[in-house]
Amino acid sequence: MNERAQHALLALNRRFLLDFPADAATRLERMSGESAAWHLQAQPADVVVPVWDRLSPACAVEIFRHLPQAAALALLVALLATDAARLIGALDPAERERWIAQLPGAVRAEVSDLMRHPPNSAGRLMDTAVTSMRETATVGEAIELLRASGRHHARSLFVADDAARLTGAVPLASLVVARPAQALREIARPVSAVVKPTAPQEDVVELLEKHSLAELAVVDLDGRLLGAISHDALVQAVQDDASADIQAMVGASRDERALSPALFTVRKRLPWLQINLVTAFLAAAVVGLFESTIAQFTALAVLLPVVAGQSGNAGAQALAVTMRGLVLNEISLRQWPRVAIKEVGAGFLNGLAIAATCGLGVYLWSRSIGMVLVICLSMVLAMVIAGLAGAVVPILLRRFGQDPAQSSSIILTTVTDVAGFMSFLGIATLLSAIL
Repeated sequence: MNERAQHALLALNRRFLLDFPADAATRLERMSGESAAWHLQAQPADVVVPVWDRLSPACAVEIFRHLPQAAALALLVALLATDAARLIGALDPAERERWIAQLPGAVRAEVSDLMRHPPNSAGRLMDTAVTSMRETATVGEAIELLRASGRHHARSLFVADDAARLTGAVPLASLVVARPAQALREIARPVSAVVKPTAPQEDVVELLEKHSLAELAVVDLDGRLLGAISHDALVQAVQDDASADIQAMVGASRDERALSPALFTVRKRLPWLQINLVTAFLAAAVVGLFESTIAQFTALAVLLPVVAGQSGNAGAQALAVTMRGLVLNEISLRQWPRVAIKEVGAGFLNGLAIAATCGLGVYLWSRSIGMVLVICLSMVLAMVIAGLAGAVVPILLRRFGQDPAQSSSIILTTVTDVAGFMSFLGIATLLSAIL
Protein backbone atom coordinates (compact mmCIF):
# COMPACT_ATOMS: atom_id res chain seq x y z
CA MET A 1 0.00 0.00 0.00
CA ASN A 2 1.50 3.35 -1.07
CA GLU A 3 1.77 6.38 1.18
CA ARG A 4 -1.25 8.14 -0.32
CA ALA A 5 -3.44 5.07 0.25
CA GLN A 6 -2.24 4.81 3.84
CA HIS A 7 -3.13 8.45 4.51
CA ALA A 8 -6.55 7.89 2.98
CA LEU A 9 -7.15 4.81 5.13
CA LEU A 10 -6.08 6.64 8.28
CA ALA A 11 -8.39 9.53 7.44
CA LEU A 12 -11.26 7.15 6.75
CA ASN A 13 -10.69 5.32 10.04
CA ARG A 14 -10.47 8.64 11.90
CA ARG A 15 -13.80 9.77 10.46
CA PHE A 16 -15.42 6.46 11.39
CA LEU A 17 -14.06 6.61 14.95
CA LEU A 18 -15.27 10.18 15.43
CA ASP A 19 -18.71 9.80 13.82
CA PHE A 20 -19.63 6.29 14.97
CA PRO A 21 -17.76 5.59 18.24
CA ALA A 22 -20.26 2.97 19.45
CA ASP A 23 -20.08 1.00 16.19
CA ALA A 24 -16.31 1.35 16.19
CA ALA A 25 -16.12 -0.04 19.74
CA THR A 26 -18.26 -3.02 18.72
CA ARG A 27 -15.98 -3.79 15.77
CA LEU A 28 -12.83 -3.44 17.89
CA GLU A 29 -14.19 -5.85 20.49
CA ARG A 30 -14.55 -8.51 17.81
CA MET A 31 -10.87 -8.23 16.89
CA SER A 32 -7.89 -9.59 18.75
CA GLY A 33 -6.22 -7.17 21.14
CA GLU A 34 -3.19 -6.91 18.88
CA SER A 35 -5.24 -6.15 15.75
CA ALA A 36 -7.41 -3.58 17.52
CA ALA A 37 -4.32 -1.86 18.92
CA TRP A 38 -2.83 -1.69 15.41
CA HIS A 39 -5.88 0.21 14.14
CA LEU A 40 -5.83 2.68 17.05
CA GLN A 41 -2.14 3.34 17.55
CA ALA A 42 -1.81 5.65 14.55
CA GLN A 43 -4.77 7.80 15.60
CA PRO A 44 -4.49 10.87 17.86
CA ALA A 45 -5.50 10.26 21.47
CA ASP A 46 -8.45 12.67 21.27
CA VAL A 47 -9.88 10.54 18.44
CA VAL A 48 -9.47 7.31 20.40
CA VAL A 49 -11.03 8.58 23.66
CA PRO A 50 -14.72 8.61 22.53
CA VAL A 51 -14.38 5.01 21.34
CA TRP A 52 -12.43 3.96 24.41
CA ASP A 53 -15.23 5.13 26.69
CA ARG A 54 -17.52 2.57 25.05
CA LEU A 55 -15.22 -0.46 25.22
CA SER A 56 -15.86 -3.18 27.76
CA PRO A 57 -13.24 -3.15 30.58
CA ALA A 58 -11.75 -6.51 29.61
CA CYS A 59 -11.40 -5.51 25.95
CA ALA A 60 -9.95 -2.11 26.86
CA VAL A 61 -7.25 -3.71 29.01
CA GLU A 62 -6.37 -6.23 26.29
CA ILE A 63 -6.02 -3.49 23.64
CA PHE A 64 -4.08 -1.23 26.00
CA ARG A 65 -1.49 -3.93 26.62
CA HIS A 66 -0.78 -4.13 22.88
CA LEU A 67 -0.49 -0.38 22.28
CA PRO A 68 3.01 1.08 21.84
CA GLN A 69 4.21 2.82 24.96
CA ALA A 70 3.95 6.34 23.52
CA ALA A 71 0.39 5.79 22.29
CA ALA A 72 -0.67 4.17 25.55
CA LEU A 73 0.77 7.01 27.63
CA ALA A 74 -0.88 9.65 25.41
CA LEU A 75 -4.20 7.85 25.83
CA LEU A 76 -3.90 7.81 29.63
CA VAL A 77 -3.21 11.55 29.66
CA ALA A 78 -6.14 12.28 27.32
CA LEU A 79 -8.67 10.21 29.26
CA LEU A 80 -10.60 11.68 32.17
CA ALA A 81 -8.81 10.95 35.43
CA THR A 82 -11.64 8.63 36.52
CA ASP A 83 -11.40 6.64 33.27
CA ALA A 84 -7.60 6.48 33.49
CA ALA A 85 -7.84 5.28 37.09
CA ARG A 86 -10.35 2.60 36.08
CA LEU A 87 -8.09 1.39 33.25
CA ILE A 88 -4.90 1.34 35.34
CA GLY A 89 -6.75 -0.28 38.24
CA ALA A 90 -7.65 -3.23 36.02
CA LEU A 91 -3.98 -3.98 35.32
CA ASP A 92 -1.72 -6.29 37.29
CA PRO A 93 -0.06 -4.63 40.32
CA ALA A 94 3.37 -4.47 38.64
CA GLU A 95 1.95 -2.94 35.46
CA ARG A 96 -0.14 -0.56 37.54
CA GLU A 97 2.86 0.90 39.35
CA ARG A 98 4.88 1.18 36.13
CA TRP A 99 2.23 3.20 34.31
CA ILE A 100 1.48 5.47 37.27
CA ALA A 101 5.17 6.31 37.53
CA GLN A 102 5.24 7.38 33.86
CA LEU A 103 2.30 9.79 34.08
CA PRO A 104 2.98 13.55 34.22
CA GLY A 105 3.03 14.98 37.75
CA ALA A 106 -0.45 16.53 37.94
CA VAL A 107 -2.13 13.61 36.17
CA ARG A 108 -0.26 11.10 38.34
CA ALA A 109 -1.39 12.82 41.54
CA GLU A 110 -5.04 12.93 40.44
CA VAL A 111 -5.12 9.31 39.27
CA SER A 112 -3.31 8.08 42.39
CA ASP A 113 -5.83 9.88 44.63
CA LEU A 114 -8.72 8.25 42.78
CA MET A 115 -7.15 4.81 43.11
CA ARG A 116 -6.40 5.25 46.81
CA HIS A 117 -9.58 3.74 48.20
CA PRO A 118 -10.27 4.13 51.94
CA PRO A 119 -9.42 1.21 54.25
CA ASN A 120 -12.24 -1.35 54.62
CA SER A 121 -14.01 0.04 51.56
CA ALA A 122 -15.49 -1.72 48.54
CA GLY A 123 -12.60 -0.44 46.41
CA ARG A 124 -10.08 -2.24 48.62
CA LEU A 125 -12.09 -5.48 48.54
CA MET A 126 -12.92 -5.67 44.82
CA ASP A 127 -11.24 -7.82 42.21
CA THR A 128 -10.59 -5.70 39.11
CA ALA A 129 -9.97 -8.73 36.87
CA VAL A 130 -13.68 -9.20 36.13
CA THR A 131 -15.07 -10.45 32.84
CA SER A 132 -17.59 -8.27 31.01
CA MET A 133 -18.91 -7.93 27.47
CA ARG A 134 -21.29 -5.81 25.47
CA GLU A 135 -24.90 -6.98 25.74
CA THR A 136 -25.12 -7.34 21.94
CA ALA A 137 -22.33 -9.96 21.91
CA THR A 138 -23.29 -13.58 21.37
CA VAL A 139 -23.07 -16.49 23.77
CA GLY A 140 -20.42 -18.11 21.56
CA GLU A 141 -18.23 -14.99 21.71
CA ALA A 142 -18.66 -14.85 25.49
CA ILE A 143 -17.58 -18.46 25.93
CA GLU A 144 -14.49 -17.86 23.80
CA LEU A 145 -13.62 -14.81 25.91
CA LEU A 146 -13.98 -16.78 29.13
CA ARG A 147 -11.76 -19.55 27.78
CA ALA A 148 -9.12 -17.04 26.74
CA SER A 149 -9.23 -15.21 30.07
CA GLY A 150 -8.44 -18.36 32.08
CA ARG A 151 -10.51 -17.07 35.05
CA HIS A 152 -11.55 -20.39 36.60
CA HIS A 153 -13.15 -18.75 39.65
CA ALA A 154 -15.57 -16.54 37.66
CA ARG A 155 -19.20 -17.04 38.68
CA SER A 156 -20.88 -14.78 36.15
CA LEU A 157 -20.29 -12.62 33.12
CA PHE A 158 -21.23 -8.95 33.41
CA VAL A 159 -22.82 -7.22 30.41
CA ALA A 160 -22.86 -3.53 29.50
CA ASP A 161 -24.65 -1.23 27.06
CA ASP A 162 -23.11 0.81 24.24
CA ALA A 163 -21.89 3.42 26.75
CA ALA A 164 -20.14 0.67 28.80
CA ARG A 165 -22.66 1.08 31.65
CA LEU A 166 -23.44 -2.10 33.57
CA THR A 167 -26.85 -3.48 32.65
CA GLY A 168 -26.89 -7.06 33.89
CA ALA A 169 -25.09 -10.31 34.54
CA VAL A 170 -25.22 -13.78 33.02
CA PRO A 171 -24.62 -16.75 35.37
CA LEU A 172 -22.19 -19.22 33.85
CA ALA A 173 -24.81 -21.97 34.12
CA SER A 174 -27.14 -19.97 31.86
CA LEU A 175 -24.29 -19.30 29.45
CA VAL A 176 -23.47 -22.98 29.05
CA VAL A 177 -27.02 -24.06 28.13
CA ALA A 178 -27.79 -21.10 25.83
CA ARG A 179 -27.54 -21.23 22.03
CA PRO A 180 -24.17 -19.98 20.68
CA ALA A 181 -25.85 -17.41 18.42
CA GLN A 182 -28.07 -16.00 21.17
CA ALA A 183 -27.35 -12.41 22.29
CA LEU A 184 -26.25 -11.93 25.89
CA ARG A 185 -29.05 -9.40 26.53
CA GLU A 186 -31.58 -12.19 26.02
CA ILE A 187 -30.26 -14.29 28.90
CA ALA A 188 -28.84 -11.57 31.15
CA ARG A 189 -30.44 -10.97 34.52
CA PRO A 190 -30.81 -7.50 36.03
CA VAL A 191 -28.17 -6.66 38.63
CA SER A 192 -30.05 -6.50 41.93
CA ALA A 193 -27.43 -4.43 43.72
CA VAL A 194 -24.26 -2.49 43.00
CA VAL A 195 -21.93 -0.50 45.21
CA LYS A 196 -19.58 2.47 44.80
CA PRO A 197 -15.85 1.91 45.51
CA THR A 198 -15.97 4.26 48.50
CA ALA A 199 -18.77 2.34 50.23
CA PRO A 200 -17.74 0.95 53.65
CA GLN A 201 -17.32 -2.76 54.26
CA GLU A 202 -20.50 -2.76 56.37
CA ASP A 203 -22.60 -1.74 53.34
CA VAL A 204 -21.02 -4.52 51.27
CA VAL A 205 -21.88 -7.10 53.94
CA GLU A 206 -25.46 -5.85 54.12
CA LEU A 207 -25.99 -5.96 50.34
CA LEU A 208 -24.48 -9.43 49.91
CA GLU A 209 -26.64 -10.84 52.70
CA LYS A 210 -29.82 -8.96 51.74
CA HIS A 211 -29.75 -10.06 48.09
CA SER A 212 -28.02 -13.46 48.63
CA LEU A 213 -25.32 -12.60 46.09
CA ALA A 214 -22.27 -14.67 45.21
CA GLU A 215 -20.52 -11.49 44.05
CA LEU A 216 -21.30 -7.79 44.13
CA ALA A 217 -20.51 -5.42 41.25
CA VAL A 218 -18.54 -2.24 42.01
CA VAL A 219 -19.34 0.67 39.66
CA ASP A 220 -18.21 4.27 39.29
CA LEU A 221 -20.47 7.35 39.31
CA ASP A 222 -21.37 6.75 35.65
CA GLY A 223 -22.44 3.15 36.31
CA ARG A 224 -19.40 1.62 34.61
CA LEU A 225 -18.02 -1.58 36.01
CA LEU A 226 -14.84 -1.26 38.08
CA GLY A 227 -14.67 -4.72 39.62
CA ALA A 228 -16.55 -7.21 41.73
CA ILE A 229 -16.44 -8.41 45.33
CA SER A 230 -16.91 -12.12 45.83
CA HIS A 231 -18.57 -13.50 48.94
CA ASP A 232 -15.43 -15.53 49.72
CA ALA A 233 -13.20 -12.44 49.55
CA LEU A 234 -15.53 -10.56 51.87
CA VAL A 235 -15.59 -13.38 54.42
CA GLN A 236 -11.79 -13.46 54.41
CA ALA A 237 -11.63 -9.68 54.85
CA VAL A 238 -14.07 -9.78 57.77
CA GLN A 239 -12.09 -12.57 59.42
CA ASP A 240 -8.82 -10.66 59.00
CA ASP A 241 -10.44 -7.50 60.36
CA ALA A 242 -11.87 -9.40 63.33
CA SER A 243 -8.50 -10.91 64.21
CA ALA A 244 -6.91 -7.46 64.02
CA ASP A 245 -9.67 -6.10 66.26
CA ILE A 246 -8.89 -8.76 68.87
CA GLN A 247 -5.29 -7.54 69.03
CA ALA A 248 -6.30 -3.89 69.06
CA MET A 249 -8.81 -4.40 71.89
CA VAL A 250 -6.01 -5.33 74.28
CA GLY A 251 -3.65 -2.58 73.13
CA ALA A 252 -1.56 -4.60 70.67
CA SER A 253 -0.93 -3.24 67.18
CA ARG A 254 -2.92 -4.54 64.22
CA ASP A 255 0.42 -4.90 62.42
CA GLU A 256 2.08 -7.04 65.08
CA ARG A 257 2.71 -10.71 64.40
CA ALA A 258 3.85 -13.57 66.60
CA LEU A 259 7.44 -13.29 65.26
CA SER A 260 7.63 -9.48 65.10
CA PRO A 261 10.87 -7.99 66.52
CA ALA A 262 10.82 -7.22 70.24
CA LEU A 263 11.54 -3.50 69.74
CA PHE A 264 8.64 -3.21 67.29
CA THR A 265 6.38 -4.96 69.82
CA VAL A 266 7.46 -2.65 72.64
CA ARG A 267 6.99 0.46 70.53
CA LYS A 268 3.44 -0.55 69.66
CA ARG A 269 2.35 -1.84 73.09
CA LEU A 270 4.04 0.53 75.53
CA PRO A 271 1.87 3.63 74.89
CA TRP A 272 -1.29 1.70 75.65
CA LEU A 273 0.27 0.13 78.73
CA GLN A 274 1.10 3.64 79.98
CA ILE A 275 -2.49 4.75 79.35
CA ASN A 276 -3.74 1.68 81.18
CA LEU A 277 -1.49 2.56 84.11
CA VAL A 278 -3.12 6.00 84.37
CA THR A 279 -6.58 4.43 84.43
CA ALA A 280 -5.42 1.94 87.08
CA PHE A 281 -4.40 4.84 89.31
CA LEU A 282 -7.89 6.28 88.80
CA ALA A 283 -9.42 3.05 90.09
CA ALA A 284 -6.94 3.03 92.97
CA ALA A 285 -7.99 6.58 93.85
CA VAL A 286 -11.58 5.38 94.20
CA VAL A 287 -10.45 2.72 96.66
CA GLY A 288 -8.51 5.41 98.55
CA LEU A 289 -11.72 7.35 99.13
CA PHE A 290 -12.98 4.48 101.29
CA GLU A 291 -9.74 3.81 103.17
CA SER A 292 -11.38 4.28 106.57
CA THR A 293 -14.19 1.86 105.74
CA ILE A 294 -11.71 -0.80 104.61
CA ALA A 295 -9.61 -0.24 107.75
CA GLN A 296 -12.72 -0.75 109.90
CA PHE A 297 -13.97 -3.83 108.02
CA THR A 298 -10.93 -5.71 106.68
CA ALA A 299 -13.13 -8.42 105.14
CA LEU A 300 -14.07 -5.89 102.46
CA ALA A 301 -10.52 -6.01 101.07
CA VAL A 302 -10.89 -9.77 100.59
CA LEU A 303 -14.17 -9.45 98.67
CA LEU A 304 -13.28 -6.34 96.65
CA PRO A 305 -11.66 -8.24 93.71
CA VAL A 306 -14.72 -10.48 93.44
CA VAL A 307 -17.05 -7.64 92.48
CA ALA A 308 -14.50 -5.97 90.20
CA GLY A 309 -13.68 -9.26 88.46
CA GLN A 310 -17.31 -10.19 87.80
CA SER A 311 -18.19 -6.74 86.50
CA GLY A 312 -15.12 -6.83 84.23
CA ASN A 313 -16.16 -10.17 82.74
CA ALA A 314 -19.74 -9.00 82.24
CA GLY A 315 -18.53 -5.85 80.49
CA ALA A 316 -16.17 -7.84 78.26
CA GLN A 317 -19.04 -10.10 77.16
CA ALA A 318 -21.22 -7.12 76.25
CA LEU A 319 -18.29 -5.47 74.46
CA ALA A 320 -17.53 -8.58 72.37
CA VAL A 321 -21.14 -8.98 71.23
CA THR A 322 -21.49 -5.26 70.41
CA MET A 323 -18.19 -5.20 68.50
CA ARG A 324 -19.28 -8.19 66.45
CA GLY A 325 -22.56 -6.48 65.65
CA LEU A 326 -20.75 -3.36 64.47
CA VAL A 327 -18.23 -5.28 62.32
CA LEU A 328 -20.88 -7.46 60.64
CA ASN A 329 -23.33 -4.56 60.34
CA GLU A 330 -25.91 -6.40 62.46
CA ILE A 331 -26.54 -3.13 64.31
CA SER A 332 -26.29 0.53 63.35
CA LEU A 333 -25.47 3.55 65.47
CA ARG A 334 -29.17 4.45 65.57
CA GLN A 335 -29.96 1.21 67.40
CA TRP A 336 -27.82 2.00 70.45
CA PRO A 337 -30.85 2.38 72.80
CA ARG A 338 -32.05 -1.16 72.01
CA VAL A 339 -28.57 -2.58 72.47
CA ALA A 340 -28.08 -0.69 75.75
CA ILE A 341 -31.47 -1.77 77.16
CA LYS A 342 -30.79 -5.38 76.22
CA GLU A 343 -27.38 -5.39 77.92
CA VAL A 344 -28.74 -3.62 81.02
CA GLY A 345 -31.45 -6.28 81.28
CA ALA A 346 -28.93 -9.08 80.81
CA GLY A 347 -26.63 -7.48 83.39
CA PHE A 348 -29.47 -7.20 85.92
CA LEU A 349 -30.60 -10.83 85.53
CA ASN A 350 -27.03 -12.17 85.53
CA GLY A 351 -26.31 -9.95 88.54
CA LEU A 352 -29.21 -11.46 90.48
CA ALA A 353 -28.05 -15.01 89.69
CA ILE A 354 -24.40 -14.28 90.55
CA ALA A 355 -25.44 -12.37 93.67
CA ALA A 356 -27.41 -15.35 94.94
CA THR A 357 -24.45 -17.71 94.52
CA CYS A 358 -21.96 -15.17 95.87
CA GLY A 359 -24.21 -14.27 98.81
CA LEU A 360 -24.41 -17.90 99.86
CA GLY A 361 -20.64 -18.25 99.75
CA VAL A 362 -20.08 -15.05 101.70
CA TYR A 363 -22.56 -16.08 104.39
CA LEU A 364 -20.85 -19.45 104.84
CA TRP A 365 -17.50 -17.65 105.11
CA SER A 366 -18.42 -14.63 107.26
CA ARG A 367 -21.73 -15.55 108.93
CA SER A 368 -22.67 -11.87 108.43
CA ILE A 369 -26.05 -10.95 106.92
CA GLY A 370 -24.83 -7.38 106.46
CA MET A 371 -21.84 -8.53 104.39
CA VAL A 372 -24.15 -10.69 102.28
CA LEU A 373 -26.45 -7.72 101.63
CA VAL A 374 -23.52 -5.51 100.63
CA ILE A 375 -22.02 -8.04 98.20
CA CYS A 376 -25.41 -8.86 96.61
CA LEU A 377 -26.48 -5.25 96.06
CA SER A 378 -23.09 -4.17 94.75
CA MET A 379 -22.82 -7.21 92.47
CA VAL A 380 -26.14 -6.43 90.76
CA LEU A 381 -25.33 -2.72 90.42
CA ALA A 382 -21.79 -3.30 89.11
CA MET A 383 -22.91 -5.84 86.50
CA VAL A 384 -25.68 -3.56 85.24
CA ILE A 385 -23.20 -0.70 84.81
CA ALA A 386 -20.68 -3.04 83.16
CA GLY A 387 -23.25 -4.31 80.65
CA LEU A 388 -24.29 -0.76 79.81
CA ALA A 389 -20.66 0.32 79.35
CA GLY A 390 -19.81 -2.70 77.21
CA ALA A 391 -22.64 -1.80 74.84
CA VAL A 392 -22.32 1.99 74.76
CA VAL A 393 -18.53 2.54 74.74
CA PRO A 394 -17.80 1.04 71.26
CA ILE A 395 -20.91 2.66 69.77
CA LEU A 396 -19.89 6.09 71.10
CA LEU A 397 -16.35 5.66 69.79
CA ARG A 398 -17.68 4.74 66.33
CA ARG A 399 -20.09 7.70 66.49
CA PHE A 400 -17.20 10.11 67.03
CA GLY A 401 -15.11 8.61 64.25
CA GLN A 402 -12.72 6.61 66.42
CA ASP A 403 -11.73 2.95 66.09
CA PRO A 404 -13.78 1.15 68.76
CA ALA A 405 -11.45 -1.84 68.72
CA GLN A 406 -8.40 0.24 69.58
CA SER A 407 -9.71 1.91 72.76
CA SER A 408 -12.83 0.09 73.94
CA SER A 409 -11.10 -2.46 76.17
CA ILE A 410 -9.06 0.10 78.13
CA ILE A 411 -12.02 2.44 78.63
CA LEU A 412 -14.23 -0.48 79.62
CA THR A 413 -11.68 -1.76 82.16
CA THR A 414 -11.60 1.67 83.80
CA VAL A 415 -15.40 1.89 83.92
CA THR A 416 -15.90 -1.61 85.34
CA ASP A 417 -13.15 -1.22 87.94
CA VAL A 418 -14.45 2.14 89.11
CA ALA A 419 -18.05 0.91 89.07
CA GLY A 420 -17.18 -2.27 90.97
CA PHE A 421 -15.10 -0.51 93.63
CA MET A 422 -17.52 2.39 94.00
CA SER A 423 -20.63 0.26 94.27
CA PHE A 424 -19.13 -2.25 96.71
CA LEU A 425 -17.34 0.22 98.98
CA GLY A 426 -20.08 2.86 98.70
CA ILE A 427 -22.82 0.44 99.71
CA ALA A 428 -20.56 -0.93 102.47
CA THR A 429 -20.11 2.60 103.83
CA LEU A 430 -23.87 3.26 103.74
CA LEU A 431 -24.64 -0.04 105.47
CA SER A 432 -21.68 0.01 107.86
CA ALA A 433 -24.06 -0.01 110.81
CA ILE A 434 -25.16 -3.61 110.07
CA LEU A 435 -21.77 -5.05 109.11
